[in-house]
Amino acid sequence: QVQLVESGGGLVQAGGSLRLSCVASRRTFSSYDMGWFRQAPGKEREFVARISWSGARTYYTDSVKGRFTISRDNAENTVYLLMNSLKPEDTAVYYCATPNTPTTTQSMRIMSNPKDYAYWGQGTQVTVSS
Repeated sequence: QVQLVESGGGLVQAGGSLRLSCVASRRTFSSYDMGWFRQAPGKEREFVARISWSGARTYYTDSVKGRFTISRDNAENTVYLLMNSLKPEDTAVYYCATPNTPTTTQSMRIMSNPKDYAYWGQGTQVTVSS
C-alpha cells in the first residue's frame, strides 16, 4: 500500500503563488511517474500535471502551462507543484496520485485519465480570491 500526503494549500490572492508538496511512502518512489489533479466543487476531477519517474519529462494541461511547474526530489520521495500567477478558477482541492505500475507514458489521453492512477492522497485545498 502506498500512502501519499499532500501539504501546502491555503488561501491566496489572485496573482499570488503557492507550492504544494506530496510525500510518498513508496520505497521505489523513483521508479514511478507522479501526477497532480484537482477537483472544484460540482466538477469532475481534472488532470493538472505529470512528471516522469526520472523528472526528465513533464506534462501540463493547457490552462496551467507557463504558470505551474511540477518537479520531484527522488531522494526525499517528494513531488512538488509550484503554482504562480494564480487565478480564482484555480480554486480546487488538489490531489497527487501515482500509478500502480512503473510504466511511463507520453500519452496525454492516458495520463489525464484518473483511472491510470492507483494511489491518491487526501487532497489539499487551494483557494484563490479575486
